[in-house]
Parts: sequence; C-alpha cells; structure tokens
Amino acid sequence: MEKIYQASTAEGAIDFINMCDLEIAAEEVIPKGGYGYISSGAGDIFTYQENERAFNHKLIIPHVLKDIELPDTTLSFGGDTLSAPIIMAPVAAHGLANVAAEQASAKGVSRFGTIYTASSYASCTLEEIRAAGGQEAPQWFQFYMSKDDGINKDILAMAKRNGAKAIVLTADATVGGNRETDRRNGFTFPLAMPIVQAYQSGIGQTMDAVYGSSKQKLSPQDVAFIAKESDLPVYVKGVQSEEDVERALGAGAQGIWVSNHGGRQLDGGPASFDSLQIVAEAVAGRAPIVFDSGVRRGQHVFKAIACGADLVAIGRPVIYGLALGGATGVQQVFDFFKKELEMVMQLAGTQTVADIKKAVLRDNRYL
Repeated sequence: MEKIYQASTAEGAIDFINMCDLEIAAEEVIPKGGYGYISSGAGDIFTYQENERAFNHKLIIPHVLKDIELPDTTLSFGGDTLSAPIIMAPVAAHGLANVAAEQASAKGVSRFGTIYTASSYASCTLEEIRAAGGQEAPQWFQFYMSKDDGINKDILAMAKRNGAKAIVLTADATVGGNRETDRRNGFTFPLAMPIVQAYQSGIGQTMDAVYGSSKQKLSPQDVAFIAKESDLPVYVKGVQSEEDVERALGAGAQGIWVSNHGGRQLDGGPASFDSLQIVAEAVAGRAPIVFDSGVRRGQHVFKAIACGADLVAIGRPVIYGLALGGATGVQQVFDFFKKELEMVMQLAGTQTVADIKKAVLRDNRYL
C-alpha cells in the first residue's frame, strides 16, 4: 500500500463506450490499493463473476408493431420524480477514487435526478453530502450499526437531520468477506470515516477491523429499533431468500434490498439476479424492492425490473466514473445506463417503466 495515498483530482467529461472500458481506464488513475478494494470480490470470485453472467439466464423478447417511440424512463417513487429507476448504491470511501469524494458523487447523482444512498463509511460528513447534492435531492442513508445503541441513536438523528428519506440496514456484512486482494495489497483505509467516528476512525484499518467494530449480532429487533428511532422507512439490504423476506417484513421493514454485496461477502453464494426472482415472489407486492450487484448494461436494468425490482442500484461503475471525471463522470455513468435502457425499452416494445414490469422474459435454455 502506498505511504501517501493520492486519489484522482479529475473533474470533467470522460470518453468511454461501455463499463468494461470505464473500469480499465479507472484502474490507471486509482492507486493500486484503492482500486483493489473497490474492484475485487471475495474468495475465488465465483459469486462476483456469476453476478453479471446470471443476467443471461433470462432473455428479453423483442416486440414489433407496438406503436411506441421515445420510451420514458421517468417514474415517481416515494414522493420523488426520478429520471430513471436507477439509483446510487451505498459504497464506502469515495475518497479512494477522487479527492472530492462523496461531495462530487452526490452532485453528479443530483444532476442526473435520482436517489443517492450515502454510506456510513463515507469519506465526507452527511452535512457535506447534503450540501453537495442540494436540499431537495432525494438521499437515503445506509447504516452499519454500532454495538452501542446510544451511538446508533445519534447517527440516526444525524441522518434524519440531514434529510435522509430512508434508512438502509446492510445486514449481509456482519464480518468481512474473504478479500484476498486487500490482503495481497496490504490495504488499509487511508481516509477517515467521519459519520461513524464515534466507533471507528477508519484510518489505518483493514476492512475486517472496520466490520469488526460494527455490530455483528443483527436481529429483527434491530430493524424495529431503527424504524422507531428514525421514524423513516427501513430497507433491509442483503436479502436473498424467502425466509429472510418474512423475517425482515415481520420486523417492520418497509423495503427489501436484494444484494450479495457485489460478490464481496459470501463466495459460493447465488448470483443476486437469480435471488431476485425468488425474493420478488416471496415479497408479492408487499414492499418495494431494490436490486443491485453485477449491473453493467441497460439490459440488466430492464431484466431486473421485469423480474420484480422497483429500483436498480449501481455502485462500482459510478466510482469508476468518479475517479475519471468527478461529478461530471458520475452523471455520465447514469446517463449511459439511461440511454441503453431507453434503447432496450424501444426494441422490447415497452413505453414506460410500468410496461417493463409487465414484460415476460424467456428462460435461456441454451446455457
């Protein structure tokens, strides 16, 4: 790991064709330790790789003579009008990619017009993130709980004070996954984590140490605690089974977030997209569903929505855009997904996001 960590200072338009190109370019500007942390998966990276491959398990059926043009990706969600059903996933330490950190990413997401999910392990304060995004920008807060409920109350109060519209409890990271790339690089966080400074400084810590400082023994009572203390909708993130759907909703969760942490936690587990279909059937319309992990194309967004997701969150691609172009690069990444989604919608005969939800995908029997 570098003794002096120097993240990118870039701000401005970037040139890329797809997310593969973007990642290759980002590797050139993000320091080795930071890039390894951002890009890597757990263990043998089986689940990490399956996340993207699994989208090929379902096929989008092209439709003709549907009398549509200029598909509309906008939608209303939680009282906000979003430019597309694509939101910012919570990602720790944006300062690893760009010195402007979450202030730049929040600005880019706000310009695009969608929800920004701030991480507990952000490089900036919630006040800075709110100021950068603007007072009216829809922002959610992703919560890693402390072992001290007094600290938890203070952090939730901070999130509410800064206009968070929902709390996202990350429940699948009670210990760190087997991040061999981080160990190989000797990676420790070079930046502070001001939001959780009451229980974790961040600086000089491994990911295992960071997770070890947060609460491991999560239960339905924690969902109820967050809902009571924040008086905000609680999304449980990391749900991949019918059993966990019932446990989360039974505890008072008002949203389900299907995720395997981008393949960074339990290697050998299912692809997030394969879990989505199971979870959506279990939820059966009782709560909104957010989906992430492996999303690299507009067709992935389409397939996720057709299989039951209400919103699709993207993480790594946004951080690569941040590294290469700051707030402008972040906005360009969202524009890329929106443009591809519009193309897919047209070819699939769907005028609106509501039409995508009615689309029937075909099982791919040729894999």
